[in-house]
Amino acid sequence: MIPSYIGDYATWEAGFEFSVPVTVRFSETDMYGHLNNTVTFAYYEYARIEFLKTIGQMEDWLDPQGTTIPVVADLQCDYRKQVYFDETLTIYVKAASIGNSSVDLHYMSKNEKGDVVFTGRGSIVQVNRETGRAVPWTDAQKSQFQKKVAI
Repeated sequence: MIPSYIGDYATWEAGFEFSVPVTVRFSETDMYGHLNNTVTFAYYEYARIEFLKTIGQMEDWLDPQGTTIPVVADLQCDYRKQVYFDETLTIYVKAASIGNSSVDLHYMSKNEKGDVVFTGRGSIVQVNRETGRAVPWTDAQKSQFQKKVAI
């Protein structure tokens, strides 16, 4: 079953331009060698941070004098195939939609055979460090989310 956030699968899959590789470590598996289902969220975090660095978003957020930070508002994962110790996965990330102060990111993970093993989505919200209130994206930030990113 295709999750509702995907829509037309072929179009959705074709929209990914950024990815990072990860290799499943022994400590990330259960006693049967299967990837623990909580680890996918750590993979999403790694890929999300690399994506945000690549498009230029992290510089201001990491500045100690900066006034805004990103906060994960929600995150979900849909598992499609088993993943095992020592497999190399490719974790893809894209900005699916941009709101006033939030962005909905989509994730797709493939194994070495090119099979999709899990998909997901989640939103991040830019907030003021001191107040915790949402801060709208600037036009420049919106543009960063929309620019082409090479794999």
